[in-house]
Amino acid sequence: MAKEYSRTQRIGDQMQRELAQLIRREVKDPRVGLVTITAVEVSRDVGHAKIFITVMGQDSAADIAQSIKVLNSAAGFLRMQLAKEMKLRSVPQLHFHYDESVSRGAHLSALIERAVAEDSQHHVDESAKEPKE
Repeated sequence: MAKEYSRTQRIGDQMQRELAQLIRREVKDPRVGLVTITAVEVSRDVGHAKIFITVMGQDSAADIAQSIKVLNSAAGFLRMQLAKEMKLRSVPQLHFHYDESVSRGAHLSALIERAVAEDSQHHVDESAKEPKE
């Protein structure tokens, strides 16, 4: 029977849980908004980890870039705190990236809703034009 999850996936999952709490508790910088960690990808050699985040309430690219910059500058501190929480021989270098999938999904959902509304309006207009027998 093959392993269900690889070691790097388990490490990534635990890092995601620990980092979510650490950012909420320890990062006091007001430039960082409400951060949600959507995914953590750990390299096979456990040397680097890409942390994908979304920021609630900050839609402008400048605000998001500033949050990413602050988190990347706090990466050393967060790595040290992770080392205290996790039982790993070496904790990966942390690299924060913005996850556009959530905003892209919301945009696509809005497009679909608009298309459905236009389609239903088109059907209402056609049924009004048809003569009644």
